[in-house]
Amino acid sequence: MRFNKLDLNLLVALDALLSERSISRAAEKVHLSQSAMSNALSRLREYFDDELLVQVGRKMEPTPRAEGLADAVRDILVRVEASISTPPTFVATESTRVFRLLVSDFTLSTLIPHFLKRVYAQAPNVRIELCPQVAQAARSLERADVDMLIIPIDYCTGEHPTDILFEEDYCCVMWNEAALAGTAITREQYLGAGHIVVTPGHVDTAIADWFGERIGVQRKVEVTTFGFAAPAQLVVGTQRVATMHRRLADHARRSLPIVICDLPITTPKMQQAMQWHSHRSADPGLRWLRENLKASVLDMDGRVETVAMCVPLGTTGGAQALGS
Repeated sequence: MRFNKLDLNLLVALDALLSERSISRAAEKVHLSQSAMSNALSRLREYFDDELLVQVGRKMEPTPRAEGLADAVRDILVRVEASISTPPTFVATESTRVFRLLVSDFTLSTLIPHFLKRVYAQAPNVRIELCPQVAQAARSLERADVDMLIIPIDYCTGEHPTDILFEEDYCCVMWNEAALAGTAITREQYLGAGHIVVTPGHVDTAIADWFGERIGVQRKVEVTTFGFAAPAQLVVGTQRVATMHRRLADHARRSLPIVICDLPITTPKMQQAMQWHSHRSADPGLRWLRENLKASVLDMDGRVETVAMCVPLGTTGGAQALGS
């Protein structure tokens, strides 16, 4: 098929070349021989009257013209796939489809186990690929590198549909033998303690900076780490404290000698959302996926227990489970 004398099959080759920046890898991605991909690049260069990709050392780098084409080409291919390639129905018991979800280790530890249990009870032959968060999550969605984002609503783009899965609040975590354990921590104690802070590589602004900007307080940061689950391990054996998602802290408390208490300062709840490409809203497989994610939240919360004050498990120091 041609449009304005351009063989539209070349757009598939161009998309692969721009994403892989390698003739051999691009050829492998779209199941062509290396010589066929080289020929496609030559035809593309002739059509656009531009080199598109140039050799810089051992790598191929896109020209400004190619960079300007990248998003438009990907958008065209996503539209075509959504309109033509998506089956009109989705039969879970028979499907062998691959679903790719972008998630954080917070979601991985809390929601995903319930989600996988539910999914494989219905669709034993599908495959779920869990992808780590990246700096530009929306770009991964727009390029169809993933089918679904599960991220805070603040990081969702306004260009694609979004549905809030659940709200999450924050709590304070410390070693169960720390001096502050066993009491309700005060604001002064919290701000005076050494803190372990998460600075995930996929977020442009460190959590410490975000905390100061949004909450209006400055903490004494002694340790920074990556991964939202890490602070629960790193407080053990120290007098430091960490601020964590409550569900994740509760999950960690089951296997670590830590205690959880309410923060002595007011923090906004995080809204965890799922987002999918606008061109794929009618995809029956993704509708099924979204329904199972929402149902998995109910499964997750049916198993969550939270502790209101810093009292180790097995003691009777006055702490009550929230909601009890």
